[in-house]
Amino acid sequence: MKIKFILTLSALLIAFSATAKSKKAEQSDATETKKDEIVKTGYNFGPLPAVAFDADKGFQLGALLNIYDFGDGSTYPNTRQQWYMEASFFTKGSQQYILSYDNRFLIPGVRWSSALTIFNDKAMDFYGFNGYQSYYDHEMVALGKDKENHDNYIYTPKYRINRLAILFKTDFVGNIWNKKLFWEAGYHFSYYKQGAINREKINKNKEEYKMFPDSEPTLFEQYRQWGLISDSEANGGFNSTVRVGLLFDTRDKEGAPSRGVWAEAHIIAAPKWLGTTNPYYKYSATFRHYIPVVKNDILTIAYRLNYQGTIGKSAPYYVCPYLTTMGPTYDRDGMGGYRTVRGIMRNRVQGLDMASYNAEIRWRFVTFTLWKQNISFGLSAFSDGTYVTRGFDMSFKRTESDFASVGEYQKAKQAYEEYMALGQESDLPHITVGGGLRFIMNQNFIVAFEYGLPVGKLRKQDGKGAFYINTGYLF
Repeated sequence: MKIKFILTLSALLIAFSATAKSKKAEQSDATETKKDEIVKTGYNFGPLPAVAFDADKGFQLGALLNIYDFGDGSTYPNTRQQWYMEASFFTKGSQQYILSYDNRFLIPGVRWSSALTIFNDKAMDFYGFNGYQSYYDHEMVALGKDKENHDNYIYTPKYRINRLAILFKTDFVGNIWNKKLFWEAGYHFSYYKQGAINREKINKNKEEYKMFPDSEPTLFEQYRQWGLISDSEANGGFNSTVRVGLLFDTRDKEGAPSRGVWAEAHIIAAPKWLGTTNPYYKYSATFRHYIPVVKNDILTIAYRLNYQGTIGKSAPYYVCPYLTTMGPTYDRDGMGGYRTVRGIMRNRVQGLDMASYNAEIRWRFVTFTLWKQNISFGLSAFSDGTYVTRGFDMSFKRTESDFASVGEYQKAKQAYEEYMALGQESDLPHITVGGGLRFIMNQNFIVAFEYGLPVGKLRKQDGKGAFYINTGYLF
């Protein structure tokens, strides 16, 4: 623990040294940027159909509305306040509803951000704990997708659960020093309802030979039977948490930064007395750095380093995949997927402690104004990775008394031993590479097209790669 906090402190100190730059130079850069752009003022509305694609969720259909308030333009490209509303569903069965608000002036000297998100997943990914220690049978999944072969039922539901997640948060950020070092404090409430998939819905409209059979347990059901997921945590619960932290931020702008450092360190407390069903304590440290190679946003190198840890020996499994954030964004689930590690399957990597990185080269190859809007197109190349540094206890936790007979106990124990023998003794780094294209308007509204591909000798354990159509930069 001490070593990890020292690393966090070191990252913050690096942030101070990395931004050693004269005020005159900063003002010169800002003037140069504004000279070539239309400075937006007042309210800007962005109603759009939410049409996207995520390899983990399928095609997205719905509607969204962005409202940006630039005031007199003195804060552009940053906003004074902004709203985001979305209602959409995915062809693989997910639904999501998002309402967020961010305000910089209502409370003097304090930035206030709130968000309410509802995610309803009828077939949420669940690949087990500790990364490669949990085996993913990609061969059976591939056979199940073979439409010509009537001997193999569809195997994908083996790695699915049913999940409803409702999250609310309100965060406050205030200045400590020179509008670069800030304190952060917030309250986050969430409710998770999880369980086995609805087999009737999973098998609806499928040919009989393709139906996922009742005789085949899902991985979630096996984890419960083996005691890897305790009865007290299996169905989810309430989380009532307080978060406090420090933020160091010298970015030139928020939506599409090209210079500066953005570093954070948080403590997350979810005690029993605050209303949490399964209490836990965690911490998170993130260091992001944006390095201009060619000025005026033409070529930028950007990277993010993150460490998520658990204080103590345990935390409920359903809170561990989340990438902890504060401020105008909300927590992103699934270590694997567009917002975390592009190119590997969502929720592929879960552990008590996890490290991850993202590194990108961003090139804006054209910039122009059209209909009084600032328009850019950009290309990027990236590499992402993650790794479980401390995993869940994967030992068999049931006794004969938990089963109807000795035979049932022995059958479960044998299935567990066969499963564990297929996996690795511990996790190894999960690495991906990829690239993308972005449309950027007024430095805030960004549409991204990206593809990521796993690499390494165990790459098939992470999926076949993934294509995404989404909004914004990853960080």
